Amino acid sequence: MKVQRRRGPAGRSCGQRGREGRSHGIGVAAAGGQVARDRPCVCRARCDALAGHRDGLRRRAAPHRLPALSGRHRLHLRGPGRTPRPGRPRRGRAAPAGRGGRQPKSPTGYVAAAHRRPRSARTGPAAPTPGAIRLPARRLPARHDRPAGHRSRRDRLPRLQAEVGSSDITPPSAAAVRECAQHLGNTRHHYTTADTVADLEDLRRALGITRWTIDGVSYGTFVAQHYGLTHPQRVHRMVLDSVVPQDSADPLYTASLRRAGRVLRQACQEQTCGFDPAAALAEVVRRYDNGVGVFDLVVIGSIVDPTFTGTGYFPVLNLLRTAAAGDAGPLDQAIAALQGGAGTPPADFSAGLHVATLCADLVHAPWGDSRSPLWTRDAAVTRAVDRLSPGQVWPFEPKTAAGQGIIQGCRHWPPSRPNPRPPHARLTMPVLLLNGDRDLSTPVEWAQEQAARTPRGTLVVLPGMGHSIQGRNPEGDRAVATFLLE
Repeated sequence: MKVQRRRGPAGRSCGQRGREGRSHGIGVAAAGGQVARDRPCVCRARCDALAGHRDGLRRRAAPHRLPALSGRHRLHLRGPGRTPRPGRPRRGRAAPAGRGGRQPKSPTGYVAAAHRRPRSARTGPAAPTPGAIRLPARRLPARHDRPAGHRSRRDRLPRLQAEVGSSDITPPSAAAVRECAQHLGNTRHHYTTADTVADLEDLRRALGITRWTIDGVSYGTFVAQHYGLTHPQRVHRMVLDSVVPQDSADPLYTASLRRAGRVLRQACQEQTCGFDPAAALAEVVRRYDNGVGVFDLVVIGSIVDPTFTGTGYFPVLNLLRTAAAGDAGPLDQAIAALQGGAGTPPADFSAGLHVATLCADLVHAPWGDSRSPLWTRDAAVTRAVDRLSPGQVWPFEPKTAAGQGIIQGCRHWPPSRPNPRPPHARLTMPVLLLNGDRDLSTPVEWAQEQAARTPRGTLVVLPGMGHSIQGRNPEGDRAVATFLLE
């Protein structure tokens, strides 16, 4: 579950997001022909929704909302890598979709808005909906593309970025988290999901769309749900791929820790590997005290190579067997290769803005929400770990739940404005939920939890699949097409 967020009102971040990466732009494609004013359009909410570009829509220097999309705050589209001068946004428009080069009066189309793939699984942008005209990736212009004093060289990465890169699991040091929070200052209060929801509503209004269908992947599912719970009358249908529950993820990650053994056993059975990888994992993490590193390795493996055959990723099963037999060297090398942010420049993914959003969104942290005083959090984490039984996290240990990056990042993040609850408690529109049964980033238990509280929800679990279904699994793609055409 990755969160990529935008800069604060002053354009600062401790992991600066600059120009859009190839798979992070906001793309708009209009379908040909005139449509009725009340026809929905299709919005693919991919997990970088309006990331880094709030100043192009509105300025926020205080928690309250300011008037949206008037005058110079109108929507501008432009190609990646072409940065207008600060204060002078370029005039841009989507490619002609109607007769004579004119846009239809009431547009329908495909909007790429919000999903961030992990660093090891970037395979390019998803395909547009059938019949849509795909335009080059676009983004909203920011008034400040790089803050004063920004350093882009990899050996000068911000400390938090250098320590964790884009990993949810790698634990940052307390000093790195505090340095980042100090750098952001009071702007850290303005990176909640509710802010992104407001940005998406501004986008809808700018496009002149009455209703749209939102398709979210990973953290994009959380954004999509909160948009639907805030503006239900504006959502025709919703697709949630690799689901984060609407009340936010379990910060202790117990479902993923517990499910890891089952996923590895399934993969081993398919390959007739000849040993019990869950038992080997349990032996390894207790002997070498490397539970968090092994968890990171396995979670990323479930995204990149859910078969765990070693194709395009580390041979996880062989590494565990070798380490359980007494040689942990190859396993240690694989874990070390995943650590740090040297391969993840802030222009691609900002660890600082990630933690600012994630900590504000958590409502079930051991210490409560993000308003809790720092001095209460260590004791709260200790109590939470003491309450965990070994069976809740086996083959890992309870201390792995507290040692991974979500807890370690947010326990040191200073008190901040929490993400406000949306006004409605249940999604009322038709919702399709997709999840792979081997996804350890957003485990299937989260999708089952969300489906149980969604009256018009349909859950499709894809056997053998990991994280992010669409474009990677024909059965999942057929389910989405059938749902959208109903």
